[in-house]
Amino acid sequence: MTVKTVPFDIAILLDSDAAISEYLSQVLDDGDNDELIRALGYLAKAKGMAMIAKESGLGRESLYKALSPGSKPRFDTILKVTKALGIKLHAESYVANV
Repeated sequence: MTVKTVPFDIAILLDSDAAISEYLSQVLDDGDNDELIRALGYLAKAKGMAMIAKESGLGRESLYKALSPGSKPRFDTILKVTKALGIKLHAESYVANV
């Protein structure tokens, strides 16, 4: 018996503001830069890359490049993308486990 699989697309699960917020909060808590960039790429695809490019003032090609694996986008690019996604980043103090 052959099992047929389909590629997993997280954008399907990112269908509400609550899901997006929870997903990005978990990624930020992990503190992995590459995962953050990858997550922003997933979110931009879920919302529509063309719309995010327009809202952020970035070209679509530049946006794809900035959010691709291994890229090192500037912080202002990250801020433009989060603003276009309707996401507000905030700081919170915590006690590190030492």
